[in-house]
Amino acid sequence: MNNSSIKKDIIAIVPAAGIGKRMKIKHPKQYLTIGKYTILEHCIFSLFSHSDIKQVIIALNSNDQYFSKLPLASNNRILCVIGGDTRAKSVLAALKTIQNNAWVLIHDASRPCLHIDDLIRLIKIREKSNIGGILAIPINDTIKLSNNRHNLIKKTVERKNLWRALTPQFFPCSLLISCLIKALTEGIDITDEASALEYCGYNPNLIKGRNDNIKITFPEDLLLAELYLKKIFKGY
Repeated sequence: MNNSSIKKDIIAIVPAAGIGKRMKIKHPKQYLTIGKYTILEHCIFSLFSHSDIKQVIIALNSNDQYFSKLPLASNNRILCVIGGDTRAKSVLAALKTIQNNAWVLIHDASRPCLHIDDLIRLIKIREKSNIGGILAIPINDTIKLSNNRHNLIKKTVERKNLWRALTPQFFPCSLLISCLIKALTEGIDITDEASALEYCGYNPNLIKGRNDNIKITFPEDLLLAELYLKKIFKGY
């Protein structure tokens, strides 16, 4: 790989247009507070812990009334755009604001416990890959496939080659844009950025991540996140 491409700055994208229905709260879960800061703030702080990340683009809901009240709103390294009704559309809206052919790193707004060691390992893949990759964890639990009608076990799934996808996910900007546009145009359900590349015939790298990179989805996840942040990040 060309050394000049390795040294390019990284732009991070945080899709934050969701409303977090499964948390059963009145406001988006990324604005819940853990310690001194909101989940979204913890997320942004973890991204800026790597010196190569020069800008963060946040895709917000068109009705968002919370971000403008955070100190982050005045940070000149942060750009806000209006997201779409799906994750893929929000990410694409952010990608279209990028002027140069940078590498982009996409991170969930609901993952406040990203560790710098994971971030360093993921970003290093641009030294050997033109495609990129994602943080992921090998599946250790026994996996069951259910009967959709009655929640009965249909069979046990072989877990040998199964991984649980995490974020960040890290790709060349132009490649991700083209793959997202193709997948969305053809009506493909895109649940993460890697699935857009997979649909277009690419095979992103799997970079083993930490188990404490949890996603806040249910109320009980908040307690775990608080414990991790208190243990790992001083002054959380």
